[in-house]
Amino acid sequence: MNIKSIDLNLLRLFDAIYRRRNISRAAESLDMSQPAASQGLARLRAALDDPLFVRHSSGVRPTPRADRLAVVVAKALNDLEHALSEAASFDPAVSRRVFHIHMSDIGEGRFLPDLLVALRERAPGVRVDTRPMAPAEITAALDNATLDFAFGFLPQVRDTRHVKLLDDRYIVLLRSGNPFLKGRDHIGIADLRKLEFVAVRTHRDTLRILHLLGLEDRLRLTTEHFTILPSIVRATDLGVVMPRNIARTFIQGGPYVIIEPEFPLRDFTVSLHWSKRFESDPAIQWFKDLVVEIFAD
Repeated sequence: MNIKSIDLNLLRLFDAIYRRRNISRAAESLDMSQPAASQGLARLRAALDDPLFVRHSSGVRPTPRADRLAVVVAKALNDLEHALSEAASFDPAVSRRVFHIHMSDIGEGRFLPDLLVALRERAPGVRVDTRPMAPAEITAALDNATLDFAFGFLPQVRDTRHVKLLDDRYIVLLRSGNPFLKGRDHIGIADLRKLEFVAVRTHRDTLRILHLLGLEDRLRLTTEHFTILPSIVRATDLGVVMPRNIARTFIQGGPYVIIEPEFPLRDFTVSLHWSKRFESDPAIQWFKDLVVEIFAD
């Protein structure tokens, strides 16, 4: 097909539908009526000879052709926007931008409080939308602007720009009165066989550590949510493998003890990732610099 047959507004519509997976919400974001958006999508389908999106329980789902096209369209629209507003700069004091960020629940607890304080002082109109994603999906989400940034220990995420924020370590958190601690000056790997554990299903590295140590049979509770762990640990004799930086915040608010056995995979690095495609965006640069200022070691 000839590019002359494609209206630029149809590509903007395609990009909006792809990001939101919903035609009505895409139309709203572009100040269009839903019938106009549906007609535009029909024109694009005819021009490309592909349905592009199929109905799904929560809206629409892209076809493989749409997935391939989305990366190119997002970059082209972004490049065009920057070219048309080359002299423009990002003013955090007046911006209403929404930054879409990948964070785990542990990451939210570690980063969001300080980040929101800084945004309130420097960019009161800026908003943050956290949306945890599977590691395998993050690079594509950054490249198609579904995400602006990803925080975390993400060794699977490649071909991005990134900067180290902090070094961390997995430790074991216990309540201070746990009988396991009695009479133990040094705690080795073998001692952990006498301890029982709680783990969070979504944090696979902690489950992997327990597996490498042969401690799966000592796992008494697997839960879905990180936020319940302080209450579980305080009320029981269970221990939890978790990042030391987060555990330190628990210690400040309750009767907890950290132990640091020399188990495998305990050291890791938390980084901030963003797409190479958008690194010249002044908003991306500003947010990255703010995060580094607040959190980098």
